[in-house]
Amino acid sequence: MGLFRKTKNRAGLIAISLQSDGIYVARATRYPTSKPQVEQVAFYSVESASVQTVLEKLAKDLHADQYHCATLLASGEYQLLSVDAPNVPAEELKTAIRWRLKDMLDFHVDDATIDVLDIPVDKNSPVRAHSMFAVAAKNQLIEARQAMFAQAKIPLSVIDIPELAQRNISVLLEPEGRGVAFLSFDGDGGMLTVTFNGELYLSRRIDITLQQLTQNDADQKNAYYERITLELQRSFDHFERQYQFVTLAKLILSSISDDDNGLQQYLAANLYMPVETFNLESVIDISKVPELQKPQAQQAYFKVLGAALRYEEKVL
Repeated sequence: MGLFRKTKNRAGLIAISLQSDGIYVARATRYPTSKPQVEQVAFYSVESASVQTVLEKLAKDLHADQYHCATLLASGEYQLLSVDAPNVPAEELKTAIRWRLKDMLDFHVDDATIDVLDIPVDKNSPVRAHSMFAVAAKNQLIEARQAMFAQAKIPLSVIDIPELAQRNISVLLEPEGRGVAFLSFDGDGGMLTVTFNGELYLSRRIDITLQQLTQNDADQKNAYYERITLELQRSFDHFERQYQFVTLAKLILSSISDDDNGLQQYLAANLYMPVETFNLESVIDISKVPELQKPQAQQAYFKVLGAALRYEEKVL
């Protein structure tokens, strides 16, 4: 199995995210002409049992063997790199990408599982410099994850990454013909993505965690806000130079806490584009899981919900 292997997913997908505090689960169904539907979310603590034991319990509780299942790699378990697309036949693409990555990885390329994601070019431009995202993870890690799920009798179809999970939600917010920037935070830090026409065009990590943004020191918070704003300005400047054919409609900020909109107000006052706080119900039907009405719950399940909404149906 490669990373983020593509599978048709119209009947629903269970996504399972192994986090430091426990295992987060989401099951969702996509529909051609209406909002995606969240069917179920669940959290399993791993404080009093091993991850393997909890995973096996989860599989029985949720009848995971009846669905396609996905899991998310955590930050630090993979590398996402932008590379120039090699001019080779499709069947030689991954071999050519592997060669290009040999001096870019922090481990030996022979020990890597590699997959690629295309970044579409401007169809109206005569000069078509073409880039791709390459994702690399250690074979040992991928094999261990597969073995863990196999032992739990969970049919693992997809090994995904947070950037693509966030993309799956961001694309639901795109106005016709315009791109959207999306900024989220969790215990691993901040993640900025830009999507356009359903594709991921940019991804940046920001070294500020959710916990840092929700602490009480006002001066420290303001310093974090300034750092985030500077990183966003630099990222947007870079993006506009590289992808002049994409116009960004707005920046969407994921839920941070139940009562804190300070970052949204700060960004709105210091960026040139509209800044909105993410409203899950505007693009996803959560009527079956009312607990997701709370911003804190939306934040906790954000990435695993995105993974459950994957939609690719073809392999590069």
